[in-house]
Amino acid sequence: MKVLAVIDMQNDFIDGALGTAEAVAIVPAVAEKIKEAKASGCDVVFTRDTHEENYLSTMEGKKLPVVHCVRGTKGWELSDKLDSIGCTIINKPTFGSYELAEFIAADPRVDEVEIIGLCTDICVISNAMLIKAKLPEIKITVDPACCAGVTPQSHLNALEAMKMCHIDIL
Repeated sequence: MKVLAVIDMQNDFIDGALGTAEAVAIVPAVAEKIKEAKASGCDVVFTRDTHEENYLSTMEGKKLPVVHCVRGTKGWELSDKLDSIGCTIINKPTFGSYELAEFIAADPRVDEVEIIGLCTDICVISNAMLIKAKLPEIKITVDPACCAGVTPQSHLNALEAMKMCHIDIL
């Protein structure tokens, strides 16, 4: 059974505080991928970067002093162009989510995980590596057409790093 993991497709990462033209450009492909996954019976799980009002006093906030994805704000919400109805949503306070890896590992039928979303070079790679560490024998793929990085070059660098760790790049 395949799981589609949709990483942080939130307004602040698309066209908000940390948005990019590349992130905006992948939204239609991500929407189509979700539609196809649901139609084929795949489980679809979303992550949501989740910060609190004290973000700027956290380690991440000190290193990236741009307030984003604060719980309950418009920027924290998943894009309304994506169908998350009936999907599991995991809030995560940092780049990678142990909860996502454990959610996937909890179902012994899962033999493949496809990862898409934002940002390739931060949260996508972090979650891919955590899933790989938790489940080294399942197939993990990343669709670069459904991902965007902070910059085009850092997107490519992250894809290469994942490839070196036996994560298949479609």
